[in-house]
Amino acid sequence: MTHPFLDLPPLTAERFAAIEDGVARLLDTRQDVLITQGEALLPLEGAIRAAAGPGTVALNVITGPYGQTFGGWLRDAGATVHDLSVPFHTAVSAEQVREAFAEHPDIDFVSLVHAEAATGNTNPVAEIGEAVRAQGALFYLDAVASVGAEPVLPDAWGVDLCVIGAQKAMGGPAGVSAISVSERAWARMAANPNAPRHSYLSLLDWKERWTDAGRKALPHAPAQLEMLALEACLERIESAGLETVMARHRRAALATRAGAVALGAGLEPYVHEERHAAPVATTLRAPSAAAASDLVARALAAEPGLPLAAGGGALAKEMIRVNHYGPDATGDAVHRALDALGAALAELGLPADPAAARRAAADAWR
Repeated sequence: MTHPFLDLPPLTAERFAAIEDGVARLLDTRQDVLITQGEALLPLEGAIRAAAGPGTVALNVITGPYGQTFGGWLRDAGATVHDLSVPFHTAVSAEQVREAFAEHPDIDFVSLVHAEAATGNTNPVAEIGEAVRAQGALFYLDAVASVGAEPVLPDAWGVDLCVIGAQKAMGGPAGVSAISVSERAWARMAANPNAPRHSYLSLLDWKERWTDAGRKALPHAPAQLEMLALEACLERIESAGLETVMARHRRAALATRAGAVALGAGLEPYVHEERHAAPVATTLRAPSAAAASDLVARALAAEPGLPLAAGGGALAKEMIRVNHYGPDATGDAVHRALDALGAALAELGLPADPAAARRAAADAWR
């Protein structure tokens, strides 16, 4: 018995390196790119533990749950951490970052999430990068949700550690991820005696055994199917054009936001200002008369495949998330999500106008 997913020839080092080069083209970077064999939490944690330790003074920007996670890793690594938290319905500004530097002039590491899919906001990385460069700090960026939905430019923005995953806007696999690493970041890791070595978290092991060795022999067997899926994903984006892919996500976000406002019944955007709203996902505040989790459950009961989710934890009561990324960054997916939310609101006796929502979403898509 044969199967397209089985009995595949081994993935060669040459092909693995070519896929890394595809990631570098996507990010328009000349930095080293490593493809890590696991979900993006692997390089996200590995980079922090490699580059931060006792003596590190970190500014950890919190605009959603992942920023909170990074602060925990930094403290566990022994760093002194100054958290800069902003409400989840907004974004951090470069001026707020500069104020943090003025208050703590010894900051030498900055961690930031570009787009928080969980809360629907996105941060102005280019402007923040200028502030970080002026400070001389190492800049660590989680671009897992943003890549493919909006520009991600490590070199132009001065990002030293940029982590991406393919499972959201890129429309690819979740089982592999990638990180671009600047020379400054490699030097910081090499000087850190606590950086993981001989460990699955070790980026330095990959550098020495793979990148510095000329990318001729893989350190261990790669995740074959996920690597092939990532290759296909990159080829699809290159074929369509990155600008085209990003434009679909922008239109989906604008259409969802406009449609939700027109739907009525007290539904409104969770992120107050459109410029702070992420193209990868739109979050909505549920009306006070209904729990977000109940509305989403009713909508999914009618159509289980919709890109809808309730907020996590304490946000489950108030936040609805429309995940219009990857294959769901389409007008049809947006319309179906709005229709289902309108029907769920009507079931609860809340007046909604699905026809108006469709018209508004269609107008915004243009």
